[in-house]
Amino acid sequence: MSLQDRLLVEMNQAAKAGDRLKLSTIRLIRSAVKNKEIEKKKSLEDEEVLKVISSMIRQMGESIEQFQKGGRDDLVKKEEAELKILQSYMPEQLSEEQIEKLINEALEETGAISFKDMGKVMKALMPKIAGRADGAQVNRIVREKLSNPSTNSEQV
Repeated sequence: MSLQDRLLVEMNQAAKAGDRLKLSTIRLIRSAVKNKEIEKKKSLEDEEVLKVISSMIRQMGESIEQFQKGGRDDLVKKEEAELKILQSYMPEQLSEEQIEKLINEALEETGAISFKDMGKVMKALMPKIAGRADGAQVNRIVREKLSNPSTNSEQV
């Protein structure tokens, strides 16, 4: 079953169960996916749907942060509940050790030794971790490894 099919089934279940929060969140996802399909002029594959959801998660995290700064606890709770629903559609997240292992493999694969090679490493790495790790976290670890070659002892 594709992710879009799963969203449709779960949307119908939420409507029947009277779960307004889940229903509105799934509708929000489906709307964002539909907008992306219109933009791309084609149906989205599961990977692309995950990118849309990942983007929504990132935006929601920023909203939560802003609501916390503004002292709007009511909105923080609502956004956090929606965030949990969004995250339920994402694949299992990689641990820091798994991310490091994939980064080391990408460093070895690309022969990267300096900051100039960052683009090559990220290009090789991102398809392997798409949707399963925070891009900012991955970027930070790659930067650390490229700026401190002694941490790359496995490949030297």
